[in-house]
Amino acid sequence: MDDVTNSEYRQICKRYGADILYTEFVASDALIRDVEKSVLKASFLESERPIGIQIFGNEQNALVDAAIKMESLKPDFIDINWGCPMKKVAGKGGGSGILKDIPKMISITSAVVKAVKTPVSVKTRLGYDEDDKPIVEVAERLQDVGIQLLAIHGRTKQQMYRGKADWTLIGKVKENKRMTIPIFGNGDIDSVEKMMEYKNRYGVDGILIGRHSVGNPFFFRECKCALDGKAWEPATFKEKYDVCLEHLNALSEKYGERSAIAVMRKFYPRYFLGMTGFKPFKIRLMEAKTKNEVEEILSSLKLCFE
Repeated sequence: MDDVTNSEYRQICKRYGADILYTEFVASDALIRDVEKSVLKASFLESERPIGIQIFGNEQNALVDAAIKMESLKPDFIDINWGCPMKKVAGKGGGSGILKDIPKMISITSAVVKAVKTPVSVKTRLGYDEDDKPIVEVAERLQDVGIQLLAIHGRTKQQMYRGKADWTLIGKVKENKRMTIPIFGNGDIDSVEKMMEYKNRYGVDGILIGRHSVGNPFFFRECKCALDGKAWEPATFKEKYDVCLEHLNALSEKYGERSAIAVMRKFYPRYFLGMTGFKPFKIRLMEAKTKNEVEEILSSLKLCFE
């Protein structure tokens, strides 16, 4: 969720019902070197609580030092990302790349837990590949070294985001009588119906919404309504338009026009997903180079669809 779950977008998701927020994942070595962009990624507002700062890396000293540094910001928890499958992270032994070396994963996690007073959580995957999915045992070992929450993505490192997320092993972790910490499930939650089905079937304590929340903060409202037994209405075009424009303006103010336009290219297709006739506008939005251009295109879009 790099370049997605920045503070500006988190605030929007919070408003629509997200209960717990995570920062973008931040490289531990960059944090201890005070790299401005990385430190900014770890910043948050009081209104975003409860929130966890998510760090990644593969060197124990760097992760420990980064956790100590992040503790000074007083997050509600510090999350270690042992789940990212991307080559630039996993290829260097961070993220889910650590799943090739479980003893090292446990050792580093233990060191981070001991170094800070703030609760530590972990996000990880089922295992490295189809022949190596030790998550039930790994969950016990992570709990034993003191983590206080475990989030599991139902794929292996080698799967990346391909195929279907397997929640059966997430369910086995939750069913394990030795487990006492909260277990969150993650992967393929792309409808309210699936969210309710998986929550009830696998008994998890929480569900992480990742890719389906990109440009769709309204999904949190729908999920909360379903959990409360209430009916919900899908977001109107006006609501999508207003939030998209709010998002663009907030990013521009914080990061500058050029960065905002680059980041928002991930969001336009998602904000207006499924709208017949949107394709020509999408092409123009992807090619736009200034905020004024984007605003003009969105205004044209509004005239056609509102």
